[in-house]
Amino acid sequence: MISVIRGVVLTLGARSVVIDVGGLGFDVQATPTTLSMCREGQDSTLFTSLVVREDSLTLFGFSTSDERDTFDILQGVSGIGPRIALAILSVHTPDTLRDAVAREDTAALQRVPGIGKKSAQRLVLELASKLGSVRGNNTVSTGGAAPAAIASDVLEALVGLGWPERDASAALVKAQEENSSADVPTLLRTSLQVLGSRR
Repeated sequence: MISVIRGVVLTLGARSVVIDVGGLGFDVQATPTTLSMCREGQDSTLFTSLVVREDSLTLFGFSTSDERDTFDILQGVSGIGPRIALAILSVHTPDTLRDAVAREDTAALQRVPGIGKKSAQRLVLELASKLGSVRGNNTVSTGGAAPAAIASDVLEALVGLGWPERDASAALVKAQEENSSADVPTLLRTSLQVLGSRR
């Protein structure tokens, strides 16, 4: 099992990153938040989960071991595969997911594209005893990036995920109104929540 990879970022896309580890290029699927912290030509460390299927081997990467572990737990829920699990962690941090499950907040879970009312109810039911309590360890520093640069990075990430620039920009403005001092990961998650609520 490949649980952690560390190496130089070769290429960075909207949904994945290729990392050079000892001359081998690993293609890693990741959340927008994780991808926003990767830079081409720079070293990156990702906590990974290898999903094995009959016709494929897919590596999923995360910025923290908590995200990776939560991803693995999510796949244990009936009807939730790796793609939906990744979508959930694109909108929610492990702690906001724990909070939503603890409060049985199905509306918060339905902000995730692909999660309807029944799926949200199933998540609450099946995750209630598996996620544990809120840990308060999901804060990620951006190193003091300027607000304009943060907004630009978030907008680029949203458009890269397939959202029309007009919709992405409107969601970004709304997210900034809620938290004007948010870092890139927080602002990206809030923007995705805004876009998800409009579906």
